[in-house]
Amino acid sequence: MKYYVAKKAGRDGDGTKERPFLTIGEAARIAEAGDEVIVGPGIYREYVDPANGGRDEKHRIIYRSREKGGAVISGAEQITDWRHDGGDVWSVRIPNQIFGAYNPYTELIKGDWYFGRDLHTGAVYLNGKELYETFSLETVRKPVVDYGSWEPGFSSYTWYTRQEGAYTVIYANFQGHDPNAETVEINVRRSCFQPSGTGRGYITLSGFVIRQAATQWAPPTAYQEGIVGPHWSKGWIIEDCEISHSRCSGISLGKYLQPDNENKWTTCFSKDGTQTQRDAVCQALREGWTKDTIGSHIVRRCHIHDCGQTGIVGHLGCAFSVIEDNHIHHINHRQDLQGAEIGGIKLHGAIDVFLHRNHIHHCTRGIWLDWQAQGTRVSRNLFHDNVPPTGTVVKNDLALGEDLFVEVSHGPTLIDHNLMLSPCAGRLSTQGLALVHNLIAGSFTYVGAGGENGSVKFASPRYTPYHVPHETGLAGFMTILGGDARFYNNIFVQQPVRPDLAAYIREEGCEDLHRAHFVCGTVPYDGYPGAEEYFGRFSPANCDGWYPDGSNRDVYYDHLPVWMGGNVYCNGARPCGMEADALEVREQTVTLELEEKDGAFILHTDLYTYLAERRAQPVTTATLGEAFEPEQRFENPDGTAILFDRDYLEREHGMYPLAGPFAEGGSVFIVY
Repeated sequence: MKYYVAKKAGRDGDGTKERPFLTIGEAARIAEAGDEVIVGPGIYREYVDPANGGRDEKHRIIYRSREKGGAVISGAEQITDWRHDGGDVWSVRIPNQIFGAYNPYTELIKGDWYFGRDLHTGAVYLNGKELYETFSLETVRKPVVDYGSWEPGFSSYTWYTRQEGAYTVIYANFQGHDPNAETVEINVRRSCFQPSGTGRGYITLSGFVIRQAATQWAPPTAYQEGIVGPHWSKGWIIEDCEISHSRCSGISLGKYLQPDNENKWTTCFSKDGTQTQRDAVCQALREGWTKDTIGSHIVRRCHIHDCGQTGIVGHLGCAFSVIEDNHIHHINHRQDLQGAEIGGIKLHGAIDVFLHRNHIHHCTRGIWLDWQAQGTRVSRNLFHDNVPPTGTVVKNDLALGEDLFVEVSHGPTLIDHNLMLSPCAGRLSTQGLALVHNLIAGSFTYVGAGGENGSVKFASPRYTPYHVPHETGLAGFMTILGGDARFYNNIFVQQPVRPDLAAYIREEGCEDLHRAHFVCGTVPYDGYPGAEEYFGRFSPANCDGWYPDGSNRDVYYDHLPVWMGGNVYCNGARPCGMEADALEVREQTVTLELEEKDGAFILHTDLYTYLAERRAQPVTTATLGEAFEPEQRFENPDGTAILFDRDYLEREHGMYPLAGPFAEGGSVFIVY
């Protein structure tokens, strides 16, 4: 059955085309498996709570904007009765009853791994742009520019809130604008489209603009809310949507509420967050986290931007999903929120997740895969500008950012055919990696570091889970030893090091090859064993003195081996010492330039002038072997082999491919 919604409908509509519903929520209360809800253009200021889900792939509930981008679901309300309060400052008094049980102007952003200031989940917008919250009326009247923001010029547009009896009072500095003559909105709803209950699967959301919600911080040890999301169910499709201006997270594919383990670290304190996160994984398994019931979502062709914490977040509930062809940018660029859960995409438990052909830029890190990145594939993505712009005050080491952060996972995590063009390409505090046919113009940081949990006096290794291949079932827990990494047919191009970034890591005292640095190449893996050396230690001939009585077990806790072949290093990029066949382009300076022109992104390079005759060996699943701890191949989710026979542009590589992401040489590549 088809239901219709129209902004100019009467209040007595029955959902027919002739008498449509006035709100999406009316349709969402009655739509059942196989139904379609068609929504006409207009702004729908409401929270949509679907009462039902579909039954399976063939019997979905589809919510569709009649015109792509025409139907807007907003978590904000427009305010038109501002009172001038002197200078550029205006104020408004809002009765608290309009907020119901959730007042974003008394609710502080909080939760595990949130390290920021006491800010509210509410927000104020001037013509769609979010103002900066400050802490006193005085700093609204005399705002101070925040040079830690990536947009310092706008940081003088400020607001402050306080409670006066039964009223929320908001003061705002609009820098000369009359708010009653402009469009000024404030967040009032916690979410825009997310079921209040779990298990409402097989819903398609297509073509909407969804914006401005007062979402809460979304760590892996809490209920993860977003401006939109499936809330612990299976088989959603979110496509062709523009999602923006969530106070914290845009799309949540994440965890349900576990009342006895909700932000337990920062509410009970006696267990560390890493321990409560392990508890959360095990509890989810006991309570039904399986491939049959949870995950397998698709997020495609969405435009996600201007969110405070993440564009897409998900712990456990993201498993078996596909995230592809999305444009994600300006996430956490305001730098008002700080913590360890920030990125364009931030996933835990990303089992068999495929992140494909996304364009991610101007985010405080592009993708962060944290814990259980097992069977995860990051392929054909364009990353750039995921570190602070020139001149920005970097507030902490997590704010430095990078294109891709893989943390304390056992793999297999496959990273192939990507363009990683930021000064920091990857933060690799992990193992079980394979990087194949990438173009990398930044450094690998924190290689072999970051596996400990911050204790000073006592050892604090992080034991993280690994799973039965292609399932949620636990196979074990283990610390991160480092290594177990493969680098084949990549191109590394050293770029000039920005003086301000170099000065920051120097002042922080963290500039070495195993922490923060800007040296492009695999050199941080110097000193790691090769496979023959490592596994040779376990042969009976070499076991004298520790086998079988186990008097010396250090061999089990050393770095795991690394494999390398067919890589190219340009402009002083540095190979690992054990890489025998590295090609170093030493005499020429290779140029790389990414140009935006008429909405397209174009890569200009003279790289292939120097690589025309350089051919590499083909790479397959067999080449890469197994990730050590889970004993799982780098393979497709269905267990079939990967051939790596198609390049970034989906062209055939040929029998003996060029290194890097492109099958054919050239000087101009349209990359997005």
